[in-house]
Amino acid sequence: MELRRLLAVFLLPTALACGAEEEAARVGSAPEAAAAAAAPLVVFLGDSLTAGLGLAEEEAFPALVEAELLDEGFDVRVVNAGVSGDTSAGGLARLEWLLAQGPAVVVVGLGANDGLRGLPLEATGENLRQIVRRSREAGARVVLLGMRIPPSYGLDYAGRFRDLYEEVADDLEVPLVPFLLEGVAARPALNLPDRVHPNAAGHRRIADTVFPFVEEELEEALE
Repeated sequence: MELRRLLAVFLLPTALACGAEEEAARVGSAPEAAAAAAAPLVVFLGDSLTAGLGLAEEEAFPALVEAELLDEGFDVRVVNAGVSGDTSAGGLARLEWLLAQGPAVVVVGLGANDGLRGLPLEATGENLRQIVRRSREAGARVVLLGMRIPPSYGLDYAGRFRDLYEEVADDLEVPLVPFLLEGVAARPALNLPDRVHPNAAGHRRIADTVFPFVEEELEEALE
């Protein structure tokens, strides 16, 4: 598992019914379905950290952010497009289908697996830039989630990997969450037994970190 090494540096320590009743239910639900389809969409594009590996869907931070947005009065839909093991190239490859859904906001949480595989940082940066550009061209606002990796490929590589997110954010003027796992990394109580992937409490902490950025961009999108 590509993310299994993530955080190691911090530790040195994701009856078929029929008849009149069925028809009435279908007709009655049509307005609700139409209203849901009209609600603004927030897409979380990421890897196992976004997917919530090892957790129920409702425990992963995208679902928790959705709940907070609803509590704040936003009529919103959230799609968790996290795929375990995904790279920035993989996210870019499936972006077109996601953008066809017309998201108001795209939250990009990719690149950790690139770093753990030692992939060229130039390629990762270009993939992230393409994701941001194409999302904006489709009319979406973007939030970029910063990542960090252990120095398996050297301190220089790890440092440049960390800085890559700030460079992309600065170049494209996109809001950046400096580190997705801020306050979660290296805290056993907030991680699964693998000591890598956040548990339900860890995802709650992540949701609290990410929520203000998503809320602000959603507000901007709805103006």
